[in-house]
Amino acid sequence: MYKRILLKLSGEQLSGKYEGGIDPEFAAWVANEVKKVADNGTQVVIMVGGGNMVRGAEIAGHGIKRVTADHMGMLSTMINALALTDIFEEQGVKTRCLSAIFATQVAEPFVHRLANKHLEKGRVVIVGGGSGRPYVTTDTAALILALELDCEAVLKATKVDGVFDKDPALHADAVKFDTLTYQEAVADGAIKVMDKSALAMAMEHSIPTVVFQADVEGAIARAAAGENIGTTVR
Repeated sequence: MYKRILLKLSGEQLSGKYEGGIDPEFAAWVANEVKKVADNGTQVVIMVGGGNMVRGAEIAGHGIKRVTADHMGMLSTMINALALTDIFEEQGVKTRCLSAIFATQVAEPFVHRLANKHLEKGRVVIVGGGSGRPYVTTDTAALILALELDCEAVLKATKVDGVFDKDPALHADAVKFDTLTYQEAVADGAIKVMDKSALAMAMEHSIPTVVFQADVEGAIARAAAGENIGTTVR
């Protein structure tokens, strides 16, 4: 069982049954799945994406500068983080929302020592704002955060049960990998785990990444317990 993990949730997942925005029922379900992890004694940090609201790289152009677009993406992650914090608290999960961007009116600033104190007191820490800098995806921001807070593993929740040699939604003969090396994931362009800069950082610091299907009951707890589910990249 890992002592401390980082859970990466995408914005698309938070939209649940809707085309965009936040599905409160799914968020409440996630809260109860995370509660199982916390109750087992594992400290949980969550990095949330913002693709259900705004994806910076996609809206850049037509008068919107890339830096501005990325700032908009950071704000969308803050919206998700704030919503999750309230929903987690409503489900009985002690939670704190920290922001990597200046947003002190709505969230505590991300400070290394403060985040550690919350985790040591058994609170789930949800971080919004990505890395606080443009041109950095929330995948890379998640790796930076995991390393900064001494997480033992990154759990990347996805819509499919692991990493495949090609898109399983398009190819019935797609083959799932139980394990992968970071060298293999970086070298093969068909393997989509996370962006290459995040993979390179994880490889450099030898932190394992577990890619698994998020909407399966007990999956987050099993991954946090170190069980072999989905695909482990190390």
